[in-house]
Amino acid sequence: VVVDGTFGAGGYSRAILAAAATRVVGIDRDPTAIAGGGALVAVSAGRLALVHDRFARLDAVARELGHAGVDGVVLDIGVSSMQLDEAERGFSFRFDGPLDMRMARAGESAADLVARLDETALANLIYTYGEERLSRPIARAIVRERAAEPIVTTRRLADIVARVVRSKPGDIHPATRTFQALRIAVNDELGELEAALDAAERILRPGGRLVVVTFHSLEDRIVKQFMADRSGKTAGGSRHAPASRAPDPTFVLVNRKAIAASEAECAANPRARSAKLRAAERTDAPARTRP
Repeated sequence: VVVDGTFGAGGYSRAILAAAATRVVGIDRDPTAIAGGGALVAVSAGRLALVHDRFARLDAVARELGHAGVDGVVLDIGVSSMQLDEAERGFSFRFDGPLDMRMARAGESAADLVARLDETALANLIYTYGEERLSRPIARAIVRERAAEPIVTTRRLADIVARVVRSKPGDIHPATRTFQALRIAVNDELGELEAALDAAERILRPGGRLVVVTFHSLEDRIVKQFMADRSGKTAGGSRHAPASRAPDPTFVLVNRKAIAASEAECAANPRARSAKLRAAERTDAPARTRP
């Protein structure tokens, strides 16, 4: 039994079903993704179950379907290609559409955040989640422009940011980091990721594997630190502190370093350029709880 925590367009689930006599639990917080998976469910002969939920609850979802433990969990973090290519979802500056970015199509949108936050909060959000060094002038420009007219489309926000962030040919789009920051904040992506890693630790059977693909440093850092900590690879305490017994490792690393896409794959699929895959195998040690 394998949990595909980010069903999306069904690429992972389709490959897992074809690889072996597996059953797959597909989870997605986007109702459009679940609705689009109906054809794959129909041809899976009962081996695929789709659930509209957050992957932070993947252990609860699996148990609700009768699986006390699973053999694999795969997570492909961030926005899906399907979402990027739909202008009306507001994830991409390549198309003009509503400034939305809500994966679950519920709650506060990116336009709501841009309208509500003061200049300091906006700057902090763009710097923290987008790692954008020009976050303060970007926030200043957003506040100035929204006073004249609400910012409700992706094109208008991208144009505002592009007037602040100068780029050279070959650079990423000037608005890339700002859009990333808003998307992460709207969907609480980093908090969801931490919760999903804990959930995977709780539901995986001994020998089961956790596989995570990330696309930027904030996500990868969380996954790397989690796997290092749970496999006992983190640095020890101070030599002046009293010795304490470290908890038993709950995972063993499958690869010491992240796996990146090959040049051939990047040429065929440019979106794979920044992808990093990390994997770990579950031990029989009890799952830990965060402090």
